[in-house]
Amino acid sequence: MINVALLSKWHVHADDYAHQAKQNENITIKVVWDEIAERGNEWAQKLRVPFEKDLVKVLEDPEIDAVIIDAPTNLHKEIIILAAKHKKHIFTEKVLAITYGDCENIFSVIKENGVKLMVSLPRLTENYYLYAQDVLDKGLLGKLTSIRCRLSHNGAVPYEGHPNGWLPKHFFNKEVCGGGALIDLGAHPIYLTNRLAGSAKAVTARLQKTLGYDVDDNAVVIVEYESGVLGTLETGFLSNGSPFQLELYGTEGTLLIEDQNIRLKSKKLGEGWKVPEQLPEPLAMPLNQWVSDILENTKPTLDENDFLTLTLINQAASLSNEQGRRIEIAQLTTASVEV
Repeated sequence: MINVALLSKWHVHADDYAHQAKQNENITIKVVWDEIAERGNEWAQKLRVPFEKDLVKVLEDPEIDAVIIDAPTNLHKEIIILAAKHKKHIFTEKVLAITYGDCENIFSVIKENGVKLMVSLPRLTENYYLYAQDVLDKGLLGKLTSIRCRLSHNGAVPYEGHPNGWLPKHFFNKEVCGGGALIDLGAHPIYLTNRLAGSAKAVTARLQKTLGYDVDDNAVVIVEYESGVLGTLETGFLSNGSPFQLELYGTEGTLLIEDQNIRLKSKKLGEGWKVPEQLPEPLAMPLNQWVSDILENTKPTLDENDFLTLTLINQAASLSNEQGRRIEIAQLTTASVEV
C-alpha cells in the first residue's frame, strides 16, 4: 500500500487525480497540504483526511510514501526537490518545470535519492496515439514529413458572471503559471508530436494575448525536428467546439484523427480511405503506471525524455515569441550545461 499526500489543489485537474488515487486499490490518501490554507482545509474535509499547513511536516512524516503535486507551476521545482530529498515518490501535473535547467536540477535530485517520478501526460496512453505510432512503425505513411496537432477549448471566453471564462483566474497569472494556453493545454500537442517526430531542432512561435490577459490565450508553434518533420502545434483558450485533431502526413500516406474519427490513406493499402476496424488497447494511465513502478519496478511507458522535451519546446516557444525569431534548441541545452 502507498500512503499519499496531496500537495495543493491549485490545478484544475487536482480533483481528477484525487479520484484516480481513490480508485486505485494500492493508494491511500493520508493528508492534504495547500499553499492556501483555506482551500486545502476545505478539500481535506471533502476527502475526510487531515489538513496540514506545514509542508515540511508532511514530508517528514515517515508514514507518507509519495506525493501527488498540483501546485502552481512556479513552485514545482521547489516542492519536487524537497519531496525527493525526503525520499518521497512524486506524481505531478504537467509541466515538470518552467525551464530546461530546472528540469535537469530536478532529475539530478530524483536520481540521487532513488525515487520514482511521473508527470501526467495522459494522451501518450490513448488508443489513437498508439494507433498513430503503429501506423508509423509499419511504414504505412512512408517518410513522415509533417504533423499538425490542435487542442483548444473556450476556457478563457467571458460569459455572464465569469469575466475570465470557466478557467480559474490564477491560470492567467504569468509569474505563477509560467505561461498561458501553450504551457497548459498546449502541452498535449507538444508531447504527442515530440514522441511521433523525434528530437527537436528549432522552434518558431507566436503566442497571442487576444483578450488582453497577461498570458497567451491563442498560440501556434512550428517545430523543426532533426528527422526533417515539420510540426505545427495549435492551442488556445478561445475556441468553442474545436475538435482535437492529430494529422500525420508522409510520402506514402496520410493519417487523420479528429476526436474519435480516424481514417488512413496509404499507397500500401490500396485506393481510398481506410477506417481501422479496431484500435489498440489503451495503456494504463500515468498515475497507475507510477504506482506499478513504485510497487513492482515496472518500467513506465512515459519517461524522462517526454518530460524534459515538453519543457524544452515551451521554453523555446516563449523565447521565440518574445524575441521574434527562430530559436535553435541547442541554444537552450548548451546554455544549461554552461551554467
